[in-house]
Formats: sequence, C-alpha cells, structure tokens
Amino acid sequence: MNFIDTHAHIYSTKFGNEADSLIRQSLERGVRRIYMPNVDLDTIEPMLALEARFPGVCFPTIGLHPCDVGTDFEDVLAKMEQLMEQRDFVAVGETGIDLYWDKTFFGEQQDALKVQLGWAKSKGWPIILHCRESMAETIEVVQAAYEVGLTGIFHCFSGTVSQAREIMEMGFYLGVGGTVTYKNSGVGEVIKAVGLDAVVLETDAPYLAPIPFRGKRNSPEHIPVIAARLSEIMGCSIEEIAERTTLNALSVFNAKEDEL
Repeated sequence: MNFIDTHAHIYSTKFGNEADSLIRQSLERGVRRIYMPNVDLDTIEPMLALEARFPGVCFPTIGLHPCDVGTDFEDVLAKMEQLMEQRDFVAVGETGIDLYWDKTFFGEQQDALKVQLGWAKSKGWPIILHCRESMAETIEVVQAAYEVGLTGIFHCFSGTVSQAREIMEMGFYLGVGGTVTYKNSGVGEVIKAVGLDAVVLETDAPYLAPIPFRGKRNSPEHIPVIAARLSEIMGCSIEEIAERTTLNALSVFNAKEDEL
C-alpha cells in the first residue's frame, strides 16, 4: 500500500535530530511522500534542507501561517515572493485564518490569505488552508477569490456536511488527520456522508497525533493508523483508503502515480 502525508511539519525543531530516522520509518510503513507546509520565514531553510536530503519524498510549500501574521505581514510576504522568483514550490501555504488563539489580526489574516490566493492562481499551485475556528470565514474568502483551476486542501477539516460539499464543489479537498480518531470529533460522520472523492490524509506532525498516540509527538509514520480508523468508519478496506486518498493527493499536487 502507498500512502501520502499531505501535511507534516517534519522540519520542526520539535523533532530535534530525529527527523531523518522518522522519515525512513515512515517510508517503511508505506508513506511514500511527505508534503511540508511552510509557516514563516524561519522555517524555510530547515524545510529545504530536508527536501535536499530526501528528494522525491519530502516536498516543500511556501506560505505564511495565519498565527504568524502580524503588522509586518506585507514585508514577510514580499520576501517570500522574492524566493518564489528563484525556485518553484509544490503549493502555497500553510495560510488561512485562525480565530482560535487570537482575533487581533483577523483583518490582516484575511488580507494575507487573499495575497496568497493570488499566488496560487498566478503560479497554478494548490493552496493549503488553515481554518481553525474559521471554517465559514475561510470558505467565504476562497469563494470570493475563486476561479476555475484554483484548488487546494482545507487542512484539518472540521466543518459540517454542507461546508464539506461547498468545498468539494469548488474542487478543493478535505484534509483528514488524527482528529478522525478522537471521540466526538464529528469528522468521521461528515466524511461518511460525503464520501472519499475529495479526502486526503495528513498528520499535521508534530501535532494532533491519533489515538492511541494522542498527547505525544505526531509523525508521518502514523498515517496508516489514521487510514485504519477511516476504513472502519467507511466500512471498506484500508487498501481502498490508501488507494483513494493517494490518488486524490497526487491529483491536488499535480503529480503522477508512476512517480511514487
């Protein structure tokens, strides 16, 4: 079985010097690709270093996380744009809106998201969207900027059935991770209602480890655990989950199955 982790901050300092060994362990468990969402300027260098050590396995994106948006966000985005002129990335993100931790920069988060949606459209890259406590607000901004060809992932999807369908109608995907294993999360029920056509797997490592690892550091090696729980919810084999979600991930990132 082949799996893809569409969202892992495996470059994080929380992994210390263990990132390389964890990537190798993930490969042994069938996780063939790890997409690495950037969050700020400081994370770019360690992210690109992992790409260099694991070409064809670790893939970098470029973007400003909403929790890192402040009064200087325009300067940060300008520096990222300069880097985008020097090299390609596989996606824009992680960007979006976060109303869980702090609403102080809600307006700036919206403006930063709009800029990054513009990047995605001009480059033809997918966009990875953070939408914690802001599903409706994020969908609204994306819908206002939408044009044919724009796609991406609503990371750590936690919305309703109707919101899932709105997202799917735009040609976007639903990122499903460790929360699907949590009691009363509601994610499984929504996915059961809308099906697997737009589902991709993710860990958000080092965060949101699935049960039975909840509370511990997450890593891409836990993707099969998430897939196993999803197979129980959907009443299908884990092989089908692997196949469907891998094809979906390849589609959103404009990749081919024979490249795995």
